[in-house]
Amino acid sequence: MIRGIDHIAIAVKDLDKAVNTFNKLLNMKPSIIEEVSEEGVKVAMYTLGGIRIELIAPLNEASPLTKFLNKRGEGIHHIALKVKGIEDVINSLKSVGFNVIYEKPKVVGKDKRKITFIHPKNLHGVLVELVER
Repeated sequence: MIRGIDHIAIAVKDLDKAVNTFNKLLNMKPSIIEEVSEEGVKVAMYTLGGIRIELIAPLNEASPLTKFLNKRGEGIHHIALKVKGIEDVINSLKSVGFNVIYEKPKVVGKDKRKITFIHPKNLHGVLVELVER
């Protein structure tokens, strides 16, 4: 079951520089800065009005995010939706024709959240992440 927006992710080349910029804009520091090695990224998370803004930067040249940045540049990367019962949500979406990136959810991060992505070709060019925390 989809429960709402979990976060909006912004791809950046230099996380430290982006954090400095967003600290000034939001007048706050990120609540979380962590490496998500399973996805090849480092993230900084801000919580503002109940919504999270996630800055993501590649850990290295092999990160899939590097390809995204080289092709599209910095900017909105994906919208993440909160779900409950991610396996059931995946099966439901597949049954109506959506393609997911990870058939079985990937467990990532220190908080061991489960994720997958819906292919952007299914959603008019928008990459959508499903997140179960």
